[in-house]
Amino acid sequence: MSPIKIGFVGLSTTGCASTVLAPSLTHPDLKGEYDIVAVSTTSEASAQKSADKYSADVGHAIKAYHGDTSKIASDPDVDLVAVAKDFFLEWPAGASLEETRAIAEAAHKQGVRTIIGLQGRHSAALRKIKEILASGAIGAVKSTNVLAHVGREFPCWPPTVGEANQYVVEKKNGATRLSIPIAHQLDKLTYVLGNFASVTATDATFYPTGQVVDAKGKPTGKTIHSETPDHYIISGTLESGVLVNVFWRAGYSSEEGTGRRQFVWEIDGEEGTIRIESHKPTGAFTGLYEPDMYVNGQKVEVDRDDVIESVKTAWKQFATGEKGDYATIDDAVKNHELIDAIELSAREGRRVLL
Repeated sequence: MSPIKIGFVGLSTTGCASTVLAPSLTHPDLKGEYDIVAVSTTSEASAQKSADKYSADVGHAIKAYHGDTSKIASDPDVDLVAVAKDFFLEWPAGASLEETRAIAEAAHKQGVRTIIGLQGRHSAALRKIKEILASGAIGAVKSTNVLAHVGREFPCWPPTVGEANQYVVEKKNGATRLSIPIAHQLDKLTYVLGNFASVTATDATFYPTGQVVDAKGKPTGKTIHSETPDHYIISGTLESGVLVNVFWRAGYSSEEGTGRRQFVWEIDGEEGTIRIESHKPTGAFTGLYEPDMYVNGQKVEVDRDDVIESVKTAWKQFATGEKGDYATIDDAVKNHELIDAIELSAREGRRVLL
């Protein structure tokens, strides 16, 4: 069987794609199943830099495209990149529910397979949680509680915004706190415990403006206005009857010594509790780090060292045609429906049924 030839849109030499996605695809265990043959970025310089880096990783020359993604999508040597073919799409998989639905409809019409970048559901911690729940060790789950924080040291959303991240403050671009870190976590929650039946939400904006900083964190003197909230209280009931309470806050200091809890997720069963937590400044981004885990108060060891190994499993399932545990474009639509329901509830002050 020939390897699936990938044209990777947005694969730069830094960022999430370079630290998790590319290493998982170029892992020796997937040699012969996937091969990166082309990359596409926004500029000629960044595309060539990316092509040079990954050519060294895969052992052959990689084509460099920039600008219009139709160029890489029409490359006859590329098997996986766009809706006309099987495709991978990083979450949020569209700037809005309407856009994601349009992508899903096109994918179904073409009869192609899809895989979405919701890598957190492949973590060792989540696999362990599913195993414990299936064993009945904590009894019937009745409720779950999440406390999370995105600190000001992470220069993506106000009060501190990196020069390259200024697009995130505009809601139309679909890169808000709700659509990225919060939705990533809600995907993991529903992956483990099931879908929401109803949701009630309250939001607040404590940081209406953001100070723009350069790549070294130095203030540029520019200030930009944020169009989206920075705090969310999300509660609801899952289809299983489980009661959910989620509180995300942002913008506070994450410096050591504040005592601030960055990420805690508890799952309460009648006979016990599962808790995962992280004290890392970006610990709420559980697709990047494995959290600590406790079952009935006792620490349980999980494989904390290789998030790439977890993501690699999803790629292997996709390559062999297995349904697997990876997210599809239909999961992306479901998540966007939940995002819209949260925004509607917060805007109108009412419970929204899904």
